[in-house]
Amino acid sequence: MFELVTSEASYYKSLNLLVSHFMENERLKKILHQSEAHILFSNVLDVMAVSERFLLDLEQRVEENIVISDVCDIVYQHTVNHFSVYITYVSNQTYQERTYKQLLQDKPAFREVISQLELDPKCKGLSFSSFLILPFQRITRLKLLVQNILKKVEEKSDRESTALDAHKELETVVKACNEGVRKMSRTEQMISIQKKLEFKIKSVPIISHSRWLLKQGELQQMNGPKTSRTLRTKKLFREIYLFLFNDLLVICRQIPGDKYQVFDSAPRGLLRVEELEDQGQSLANVFILRLLENADDREASYMLKASSQSEMKRWMISLAPNRRTKFVSFTSRLVDCPQIQCVHPYVAQQPDELSLELADVLNILDKTDDGWIFGERLHDQERGWFPSSMGEEILNPKIRAQNLKECFRVHKSDDSQRRKLGSRNRQ
Repeated sequence: MFELVTSEASYYKSLNLLVSHFMENERLKKILHQSEAHILFSNVLDVMAVSERFLLDLEQRVEENIVISDVCDIVYQHTVNHFSVYITYVSNQTYQERTYKQLLQDKPAFREVISQLELDPKCKGLSFSSFLILPFQRITRLKLLVQNILKKVEEKSDRESTALDAHKELETVVKACNEGVRKMSRTEQMISIQKKLEFKIKSVPIISHSRWLLKQGELQQMNGPKTSRTLRTKKLFREIYLFLFNDLLVICRQIPGDKYQVFDSAPRGLLRVEELEDQGQSLANVFILRLLENADDREASYMLKASSQSEMKRWMISLAPNRRTKFVSFTSRLVDCPQIQCVHPYVAQQPDELSLELADVLNILDKTDDGWIFGERLHDQERGWFPSSMGEEILNPKIRAQNLKECFRVHKSDDSQRRKLGSRNRQ
């Protein structure tokens, strides 16, 4: 609880520096156009005002008694009433990053002023961009701090109740922040993909507010009927390119000019996958993709070869997400399940990957022989792939059980809400 207070003080001080040292710098103001400054700094003044108000209430609680009674009630009130400013700030992140890179590239005067400002001892060696990302880091850290408080408080106490409430509200804000970032980047990505597609079949409108990209990439398609499969066949496979969206699969061939010619498509709900039993080296990492209803309203089947075992598994799980994974997930309330703890942070490189922070604990749902794990993070149930070298497997069953217990406790209030809703719906 004390760390929550002191870290908010430190965060507020850094926000103050971002505003007074960078945003209000006269030389920088002259260089930046009003719209550029708006994208770069967004609603940081609102965020700072909210942090100041929050910090005052926290400090008042410390003044009442150095042995802090609780802070989660204050966190709850501020999250409900004021923290929506974070959603606005964080949602702007995609444009903020792009504008910053563009300014560094196009305006030497901007680059020069920023470099000089960063050299000031006040910045303690931190870059301008590390100040810009502070609000996103803060709202995520607050959630983790409340989570840690929740692990320490007495069960069925008032403090547990306020910690659960605060955690739930913070989780709502963090999810909204993540969703805001995703929406911005997804829209740009969809526009970019639409421009690259040329339809050989009846055109499908790609851009939609409810559609986003899950996975894209090249696979090898087996030519001819199954009976013609021999090692002597030189052109046994040819390249095809898949764009998999949350509700649609588009199958293409790459053509000159960074374009893709679409020759088939199907709703994602009508896809089925099947692993091919090992039939020698040439058929390693081969799987069958069935389209129950394709662009011609017919059933179609494709025999596809991936570049590695992990790539094959990743495609199969993405194409048909309801397939059984090797291990059952924590959400099934399994008593024990393989777990891994993150020892190196990881930034997702593909849409089907999961970014990891140090000390994240995940259930292992599937793994491949070539070093990839499909995991479900315990504290938010987010799923995705990551390299196995990023974590260490938790071999002690008592520690695994403790991790699950803590996780159930954090999500206890969500579960009771779901059960209430479920019984209401049944009635």
